[in-house]
Amino acid sequence: MTLAQLSRLKALRPAPRKPRTPAAEFAEPRGDSTDLPAGASRLAELLDARTNSNSFGDHLGLRRWFSEPISTDATPDREFDVAALRLLLPDAPAAVTDPAQWLFLDTETTGLAGGTGTYPFMVGIAWWDAGGLEIEQFFMREQSEEHSLLAALSERIAERPVLVTFNGKSFDWPLLETRYRMTRVIRTPALRAHLDFLHPARNLWRLRLGSVRLAELEKHVLGFHRGADLVSELIPQMYFDYLRGGPPDPLVPIFDHNQMDLRGLAALAVRVLSLLTNPVEFGRDPLELFGVSRICERRGEGILARRLYERTIARELPPETGRLARRSLARLAKRDGDHDVARQMWEEMLGYSREGLEAYEQLAIYYEHRARDPRRAATLVREALHELGRANRHGVLASNAYRGWRARFHVRLARLERKAAKTLLDTLEVESQPPAAESN
Repeated sequence: MTLAQLSRLKALRPAPRKPRTPAAEFAEPRGDSTDLPAGASRLAELLDARTNSNSFGDHLGLRRWFSEPISTDATPDREFDVAALRLLLPDAPAAVTDPAQWLFLDTETTGLAGGTGTYPFMVGIAWWDAGGLEIEQFFMREQSEEHSLLAALSERIAERPVLVTFNGKSFDWPLLETRYRMTRVIRTPALRAHLDFLHPARNLWRLRLGSVRLAELEKHVLGFHRGADLVSELIPQMYFDYLRGGPPDPLVPIFDHNQMDLRGLAALAVRVLSLLTNPVEFGRDPLELFGVSRICERRGEGILARRLYERTIARELPPETGRLARRSLARLAKRDGDHDVARQMWEEMLGYSREGLEAYEQLAIYYEHRARDPRRAATLVREALHELGRANRHGVLASNAYRGWRARFHVRLARLERKAAKTLLDTLEVESQPPAAESN
């Protein structure tokens, strides 16, 4: 273990605690305390924050109300569409449609890798209230306040049991579950449902943006630029510096960063659900429509997915995305027995791309087994081998993929040539037969 790691562990070691008497929640700040870091009182002043108290002790609390998340159309005025929500969560209970049951959550932690040694030193939550967004943040002024923070969070989740996060299913919530279990005295809150908007964001916007970091989505999807922001990797060290007696001023931007993440998440949730509810109306470009099509396909909504893929293809798409959309539509059409549509899509995909090679294979299957034309199928396989060579020269395929495709095409070609030869012989035999004598 390095000296830096030892220093961090020492900073997290709880200081000796004095017995505490439970006080009213949101009590006034108590001023300096001998068992808190030197900057704790100053931090409360900078933020205009208060000391929250419960039966497990104290922690710092901050509440802010925002008239809107980050855009004027990001506050729901009615219940969400259940069909759209079930594209995100197939077994979503009825409570999920009620925005009053939603609790947005985002944490700031002592490490980005998770694990039992990682602490959520700040937990930010938010909910829609009075036409705006109410944000509440719980902060551990030092490690022994963790129980108090977790107890306060548990109360809020009991009030609004539909958790909404961005990558929270993989990071924030598993980390909090671990911390609850490690207290041995505070039960892990029961969720009615957990909606995570990272994966739909990837489906909808990664092709266009590359990065689907929340700040990038705010800028390019929601039309909001948060300006200068913290680098997430630096946040743990800023907290450790504070625990070791450093000035509290650098922590203020962490509170602002957490608030902005919650506001961005709330706005993004409304944007995604609007898009899933009415993709034709709310889809601003064909790539968004393509993303909704993929979500529908993966959730088994084949009819809706086919309709949206058709609309997507009718618009101008980047070549690679166009091939992906046609491949998906061809697969759905073939599954539904609509072979004419499938054949049309495959013919439009031909080339030395991965999708193009798949199209050659599928067309060869079509002409061999449905059209009963092995000669045409064999011609397609020969063309495919030529395109496969181009793909190999252009580095489109890895070497093992290239060898796999080549072996498959050669096996298919050998079989088709035998079939074509037999078909030709049968035809010649029939043609060489003398005409039957006419009866008188």
